[in-house]
Amino acid sequence: MKKDRIIYSHLSKKELEYLKEFYVEEKVKNMNEKDLISFAQEIIRHQVVDVIGKEEEMEAWREMELFFSENFTKIIEEIKIKFKETNNPVLETSEHDKRIELLETNKSANEKTDMWED
Repeated sequence: MKKDRIIYSHLSKKELEYLKEFYVEEKVKNMNEKDLISFAQEIIRHQVVDVIGKEEEMEAWREMELFFSENFTKIIEEIKIKFKETNNPVLETSEHDKRIELLETNKSANEKTDMWED
């Protein structure tokens, strides 16, 4: 006779929580330094880079601000200088103008009347 497979619903809430904590501890113990660094980078990147919406963006901002502490403002200033040098406002204006033109074209195409209508 085949033995029934144990699934998470067979455990109480406390048992399941304990199993999860035990798993986390054992998984971390069994990871080498390279795997730990890679895993930490992936998690932090997900928390900071892959944010969605203003609330998550603000949370990521606070986390970076706490981490960099007194250097935060200096780092931001350096980044702004770096991107100011590479930023091309003419290109941005050109892209904006192209979008406006496309919107106007689409608007006028939608406003055309059918020649058979009276």
